[in-house]
Parts: sequence; structure tokens; C-alpha cells
Amino acid sequence: MNLTDLFRINFARHANKIAIRFEDRALTFGELDAQSNRVARAFQRLGLQRGDRVAFYLGNRVELILAHLANLKLGLVLVPMNTQYRDTEISHIIADAEPRALFTDRNQLSIIQALISNLHASRPISILLAEELDALSARESSDVIDARVDGDDLAAIMYTSGTTGRSKGAMLAHDNFIANITGLTHAWAMTADDRLLLALPLFHTHGLGVALHGALTVGATTTLHRAFRADLVFDALARENISLFMGVPTMYVRLLEEIAKRGMTRVELPQMRLFVSGSAPLSIETFEQFEKIFGHKILERYGMTETVMNISNLYAGARIPGTVGVPLPGVSARVADERGNALPDGEVGEILLRGSNVFRGYWRAPEKTVEAFIADADSTRWFRTGDLGKRDPHTGYFSLLSRRSDLIISGGYNIYPREVEELLHTHPAVLEAAVIAKPDAALGEIPVAFVALKHRATTDELIAFCNAHLARYKVPRAILFLDTLPRNAMGKIEKKKLVGQI
Repeated sequence: MNLTDLFRINFARHANKIAIRFEDRALTFGELDAQSNRVARAFQRLGLQRGDRVAFYLGNRVELILAHLANLKLGLVLVPMNTQYRDTEISHIIADAEPRALFTDRNQLSIIQALISNLHASRPISILLAEELDALSARESSDVIDARVDGDDLAAIMYTSGTTGRSKGAMLAHDNFIANITGLTHAWAMTADDRLLLALPLFHTHGLGVALHGALTVGATTTLHRAFRADLVFDALARENISLFMGVPTMYVRLLEEIAKRGMTRVELPQMRLFVSGSAPLSIETFEQFEKIFGHKILERYGMTETVMNISNLYAGARIPGTVGVPLPGVSARVADERGNALPDGEVGEILLRGSNVFRGYWRAPEKTVEAFIADADSTRWFRTGDLGKRDPHTGYFSLLSRRSDLIISGGYNIYPREVEELLHTHPAVLEAAVIAKPDAALGEIPVAFVALKHRATTDELIAFCNAHLARYKVPRAILFLDTLPRNAMGKIEKKKLVGQI
């Protein structure tokens, strides 16, 4: 089975039901199927063949979904690019993936043309524009395409955000996406009755592999937004009978700010079934404030580019703030020592994963692929997430503490940045905080905090607050104030950009 086989069930079952709403346009499942067939035939006419890579560099729009479905039907490999990327990042991905075609829009065309002309690619790269997709495919047949795509064929090469160096292309097959989404839709009780509000970027696994694929798998209607805007999202939640929303922590913070601007202290959304958060840690403060105002406990989960989704708080069970829950169906997880062997509950180690959702490896980087896996004492192969965490001995829930690369070792003591950040978030003057390491001749490293404020506060005040609640070695030696902390498109704080400021 491939992804098209999975989606085609609902293309037929719900042919006359709205699949996608986007601004003033709506497509039924039947229309989505037929139009993506026409796009696939247009791509064939342009010479694209099974296994060819097609890069995407554009924001959310219907044409992106049609082109993605056409890719899947032909066995083409999607290479999505973050629209915040500029010359260096785009050039790296194009040079590495060597796409046969690049799908973009007129807003990005000049950037792409300049980059491609300077790359001296080994073969021509066709540039396809979203605004011309309807005209390109209008005369093509809408008959079903049988490209004999296997579950083991690559569906996408998703480039990592590069938190520990230059981004790597994670190879995800149809089987990986199917294993993920079938387990996920069951765990979150997704059905055709759901109405998804999708404001996540489709260039990311959260937006594409979780939200969009989930809706297509169960036959739910998706309301697609071009980008996240708190005012528009809140209005849609209130007026459009939405039952499901997936976001990143920053989105929930912005929704709370929007409610405050409107002078509201309580929001009633009787049709709303589930709010999901991921891609970055959700603070306990945000979880509690959101529950107080919206009456919903956000379901926090844990995923990665290389695995899509791994662990989740329970839909019909406890949702514990500060945790990411338990492994999803078909996923095995453990907290391990440096040799890959399981540690007792409550001890901190690296989170390792196994399952059919785990990627095939890194594109054209066999040495990086080898480094990404470890065999335990029983010769069982596990994926190394690079995340440090622990498992609660009573609930079995996993908690994330930091990236392994973010761990601060000061005078022989381990400092987990998230613990310090969570404490700072509880101070009434703190809007957001990030803790990083600063080299120190005596201690090796010392913690330094970057803070954005809601209200005025001094360095001495915040350090005194930390001293009252933390062991002395965990207390930041300095606090630097910024208007806002740098974040990527998925809401993760970009700590690399903070390092140069200390």
C-alpha cells in the first residue's frame, strides 16, 4: 500500500464532501482526486518520472496540496523547503537533493531563478508556478493513474532544521507516513466528522505528515489558512464549527494574547474536540492558562522530522503538563545510557525509538545515518533522537529535558535548560526565556538566560527568584534582555542565534 491507496478510500467514500476550504475556494474529495490526477499527468508530460525529486518553496495554498498529491500518485519525491530559508539554506538543499523540478509562486520566483542560475546544476531544473497550475493541467485527463508506487518508495526528503549543523535530508517512505498516520488517527480518535483548522506550514512534517495526512486519511474537512494569525484563527475557531486544531506552543501563547486584547476571560467552544501542541516544548504556564480560559487541556505530543510522530499524551486519559505522554501504537521508546541500554524509570538519558515510522536514513549521507542509530546489548537497532528525557515510574509518561547538544555541564554538574526555563516562565514578568551555555575557564560552562519581558523586571530580581527555587549551580550567572527571542517557522527558539550574543 502507498499513501495514494490510503487516501483514495475517502476520495471515493466522500466524493461529494468538502475536503479543503481555502479562502474563497473549496474542493470536494472527488474534485481533489480528479484535479490531482490532471496535475500528475501534466507533470508526466513535463518528463518527471518515478523517483525524481520535486522541491517545493511556497506557503500554504490549495495548489501545494494538489501538487503534493500528484507527486504521490507518480512516485515523485517531495522536497519541501522552509519559506523562511534564504540563499545559503536553499542553495544547500537544491545542490544536495538535485530536484528535477521546483514548485514555487510568483512571490518567490526571482529568488529561485537567481539561485538556480548560480548553482550550475548538472541537469536543468524546471520551475513550476502555483498560479499557472490550473492552466498547465486543464486539458489533461482526470482518469486514475497507476504508477505502481510501492510502500517502500520514498515519498519525501524532509530537511532537518539544522540545530546541530547543516541540515540533513531525512528520507521518508510511503510506509513511514502510513505507519505514523494510521496509529495517530486511532490514538486521537480522528474521524470523518472532524473539521480541522490547519494554520501550520505545509513544508513541515507537523503540517503535512500529521495534520493534512490525518484529515485525508479519515475523510475530515480541512480549513487551510495561508499562515497563522491569532485573530483570524480565533475567529475561525469561534465561527466555523472547527473541532480539531494542531499548533505549536507559540500559537497558543498568541491566542491567549488575542483573548486578552479582546478583554475576554473565558471562551466557550462547544464544538471543539481537541487542541494538539508539538514541535517545541509547551510551558506548564501556557497549558494551565489555556485550560483556564478555553476549558480545554492541550494534548502535547513529541515528534521529529525523522520519525514524524512518536509519543503522545492520551486522548481519553490523563494529559499531564510538562510531559509528552506514552508511545503511539507501533512505536517503541526507551530512555537509554550511552550504550543504548534501557535505564530505570526516573533516570535521565537519551530517548531512543523503534518502529515502522522511523525514516530510511539521511539522503546521500551514509555516515550520518550510521551515527543516527545504535544497537543495544541484544543487538536491537534504535534511532537516537538526540533528546534527553526520563520516564515517570508511576505514570509511564515521558518528559523531555533538553537536546543532548544543549546540555550544560558546569563544574561536573548537569544542568537541563528546560528546567531553568520552566521556572523563569512562572515569574509574572517573564514572557519567554531561553537558557544556553557560556564557556567558563573554571567551571567549563555556566548557564546564561535570555529573557523577553511582559513587565519590567531587573536582573537581580530574576536571579534572586531562581536562587529561591533552584540549586545554586543551576542559577543563570547572567540574564540578557531581548524584545523577542528568535524562533524558526515552527516556533522553536533558535539558540544558535543567541550564542553570539554572550
